[in-house]
Amino acid sequence: MPLLPKEKSKPKQSLADYVISIYGQEKIGKTTVAARFENAIILATEAGHNALSVFKVDIDTWEKFLDACRELAEGNHDFRTIVIDTVDNLWTLCRQHVCEKHKIEHEADMPYGKGYALILNEFHRVLTKLSMLPYGLVLISHAQAKEVQTRTGSYSKIVPSLPDRPRKLILAMSDMILFFDQDIVRSDDGKQSIRRVIRTQPHPSFEAGDRTGRLPAVIDLDYDAFVRAFTGKTTPDAKAQPNAKKTQ
Repeated sequence: MPLLPKEKSKPKQSLADYVISIYGQEKIGKTTVAARFENAIILATEAGHNALSVFKVDIDTWEKFLDACRELAEGNHDFRTIVIDTVDNLWTLCRQHVCEKHKIEHEADMPYGKGYALILNEFHRVLTKLSMLPYGLVLISHAQAKEVQTRTGSYSKIVPSLPDRPRKLILAMSDMILFFDQDIVRSDDGKQSIRRVIRTQPHPSFEAGDRTGRLPAVIDLDYDAFVRAFTGKTTPDAKAQPNAKKTQ
């Protein structure tokens, strides 16, 4: 059967066709937004869903995660979006699985970085297959400040709270990297209020990105506002937000 295409592919029109990374501080609304994606199922590797009405599978081992992935791949369901909450804990489960499989307590017990490579390869193998299924994939992570070294010094950058190599893997496969953040907004009378926002564009002080080219730099932290921005119907507030003063 021929493999080479005869026509160019067309940009996907549904969010359920994209790999999306979401990260931010605790309780800012990451899971609440992700749960509203089309026909979402949450593969929950940590607690925190008691206040939500969602379809979910509690994942406490790597083997259980693989079983859930197999069921999803079989396609006998109505789910359209797979949410992993959080991918940070999923990495830990993968580490535990590989160490137990090779009867070691820590990946460093294997020489020449072999243990770490085995974990990264397993993590990469499964997530790559999952990202190629005909479903949307939303990967939730916490946020951490990372010190970035340059020739002239160093600066702090907010990034997903994964170790460097799995973080780079996740970010490389993501079509959108969404940083859930807060702005200080000042009204005309000088009063201040906090506004939760989604940041979508690269910046020296945080990780973000949008391969679709559809999203404005800043959006209200709200699922409906995000969908409107993706479809090209952004609100006036979203367009005005870059002028607001940013707070870390």
